[in-house]
Amino acid sequence: MGKKICMRHIIAAVCSFMLILGTSCERNGESMETKETNSAQTSSESSGEAIAKKFEGLKLSEPAKKEGENNPLITQDYGADPFAMEYNGRIYVYMTQDVYMYDGSGKLKENTYGAIDSLRCISSADMVNWTDHGQIHVGGLKGVTKWARNSWAPAAVWKKINGKDRFFLYFGNSGGGIGVLSSDSPTGPFTDPIGKALITSQTPNCSGVLWMFDPAVLIDDDGKAYMYFGGGVPQGKEEHPMTARVIELGEDMISTVGEAVTIDAPFMFEDSGINKIGNTYYYSYCSNFSSRDGAKGPNIPEAGEIIYMTSSSPKGPWEYKGSILKNPGYFFGTGGNNHHCIAKFADKYYIFYHASLLQDALGVKGGYRSTNANEIIVNSDGSLEPVKADKKGVAQIKYLNPYEEIPAATMSNNAGIKAIEKDKKSSGDPQIISVGDIDSGDWIKVSGVDFGSNGAKNLIMKFASESSGAVKVCLDNPNGESIAYGNIPASGGYQSPIDIDVPVKNATGVHDIYFVFSGSGYRFRSWKFEAK
Repeated sequence: MGKKICMRHIIAAVCSFMLILGTSCERNGESMETKETNSAQTSSESSGEAIAKKFEGLKLSEPAKKEGENNPLITQDYGADPFAMEYNGRIYVYMTQDVYMYDGSGKLKENTYGAIDSLRCISSADMVNWTDHGQIHVGGLKGVTKWARNSWAPAAVWKKINGKDRFFLYFGNSGGGIGVLSSDSPTGPFTDPIGKALITSQTPNCSGVLWMFDPAVLIDDDGKAYMYFGGGVPQGKEEHPMTARVIELGEDMISTVGEAVTIDAPFMFEDSGINKIGNTYYYSYCSNFSSRDGAKGPNIPEAGEIIYMTSSSPKGPWEYKGSILKNPGYFFGTGGNNHHCIAKFADKYYIFYHASLLQDALGVKGGYRSTNANEIIVNSDGSLEPVKADKKGVAQIKYLNPYEEIPAATMSNNAGIKAIEKDKKSSGDPQIISVGDIDSGDWIKVSGVDFGSNGAKNLIMKFASESSGAVKVCLDNPNGESIAYGNIPASGGYQSPIDIDVPVKNATGVHDIYFVFSGSGYRFRSWKFEAK
């Protein structure tokens, strides 16, 4: 007998023949179907030309950020109080999940943060295309804790324990205590390892801390870990609130060692940050909004700015250095509280902070915040260069490889869509984030995609749908050259994804790509190009 012929090779041959005819094919596992819905449907009806007609005259949805703007990092949802952690070639940013609040008449009201019970995680390998990993449910009905009502201002670290990487996520239960979650993955699922707050007012030397929140965690070179936290301004102590603390964490990262040490941070408000650069420790914080009239000390920062101090020891004493980030209102017009973190990634330092760019772009007012990033320069003398925050943000540091499976919730910009959690069949199922809430004219953008010199011949897209639609893939702008079209049939529901396999033309070199949608009632899971 001759050699056994692989079914995939048969599929590839058929798809190549269909490419010549201008026809797409659909793959589900190892099976293949044409787009014919009945025996009478012709090849031309399922061709790219026929699908293209669905996009004629289509009005594109408007994005919340303009071309050339990388701030805020995401626009499909809010995210405040960022904390960034590098792991395995990606940077993960954890954020407070701001949610809209309404009064009794259903009118949008000022954000009091009282309804926030989840965190959000995004990650990137290139600082521009961000994968939305969805929400980490801390409190409420979906929450992994039974004691915490809120989840504010997270901090995350990872540590090898018993030969295995473990991830720890710290958060404030409003201002009443700091909790900890743990996981085997930076994106969860997370569990509550101690079933109560890790830091409370009963923690040694914490009775004077008004706001028990805003943790920042550092694992030092010797393996010891330290948490920095606290805030609030006692009456009459505006210049020296003495409400910031640092405490050593146990080797298990879910316990404390000894008592907390007070940090004398002039005009401290909240938002502890910590970094070690070389042999120097950098403690940073947000200054308070109290009046400076009558202030007598040598260090008097402006209100609502990010200030830093340095030390040769993780517990101080600290030397005041000055401001590194003015209030968001200085740069963008809309002010508010200032919250930041500084993280190293790919040999550069970046400052992550929140502002009101997304709410302003959406025409919303009320203190709903979104996360930005800018590079921060460390000078040769160890000083930090003040940051000029802007909408341009950070440049892409590497191209994206389209020949590996990419979650559809990976994007640099979008219009009209939302990141949707999978409708789970059981609580034990892994969380899958899809691009959803799609209507005709919505789109997503992926920046800096490198197809190489030979280019792509095929595109596999995974959709789950309750109704039908279509997708167009364009180069460099949503009205740009179309390199692929695909029909999206009803798959039987959001729990029943199918693969749609379509031919690709003229995809070589580096381009931004846009997925433009027609129709509604479907969710986009992932995509992957196949090389020629």
